[in-house]
Amino acid sequence: MDYEKGFIKTTVNKNVSIKDKADLNKKGNQLFNIGEIEKARRVFMTTGYTDGLVRVGNHYKSEGRLLDALRMYWIAPDRNRVKPMIEKMAAVIHDLLSEDQNEGTSL
Repeated sequence: MDYEKGFIKTTVNKNVSIKDKADLNKKGNQLFNIGEIEKARRVFMTTGYTDGLVRVGNHYKSEGRLLDALRMYWIAPDRNRVKPMIEKMAAVIHDLLSEDQNEGTSL
């Protein structure tokens, strides 16, 4: 199965020159630093700037936006942050399914 085409869409523009990427990343960092997170995210997704994507992911995680954080880490790609999040989410789903099965048998 091709997981790269799931709910996580990447938008790295491969036609942007190295100089333009550097300029865009600088602008993205400035936006991030003044709190314009969504604008910075769009810049970082366009350029594929790993550090910027991770910082946006950390911001989302601090706000409790775990799926958005996971998406940023996946695009970065930062598998050291992705793996524990996926394991935790899988455990939560497993527990929820177990609860449903236990409730269904008690009727």
